[in-house]
Formats: sequence, C-alpha cells, structure tokens
Amino acid sequence: MSSDHDQGPDDSGPGCEPGGYCLIDTAPRPPRADGPPYADCVLCREPTEYPESYRGITLCPVCEWQEAQRTACSG
Repeated sequence: MSSDHDQGPDDSGPGCEPGGYCLIDTAPRPPRADGPPYADCVLCREPTEYPESYRGITLCPVCEWQEAQRTACSG
C-alpha cells in the first residue's frame, strides 16, 4: 500500500502532495554557514546565510522571500 506522499515520475515525489505540489518544509535547501565567508546573493550581491563554497543559486533572506512571493500560486 502506498501513501499519497510516494508519487511517481510526474514531477512529484516524496513529500509532495498528489497534485505535484511540494511542501515548503521538504524542499531541498543549502546548508547554513557557521561563519564567514558567506556567499553573495545572486540578485542583490548582499551576503547570504550560506557558505561561500556552496554551488548553485544562493539568495539573501529578502530576495528569497520576494522570489517565493513571485512564484507562489495566487489561486
């Protein structure tokens, strides 16, 4: 017996709702930095909470919040 959270290859997976919507708390996040040097935000160049060695898109808390608002469903 499978649960609703074990979805197939239709852009959903563990931690995702049946419609393919992923829960925020299960989204992958970069590791937090213990101290400097911090990575720069790719949008505003302010320091982020993430280590400089992290590869990928890093956003400061303000830009991360604004990006979440832009991509949220207004349904």
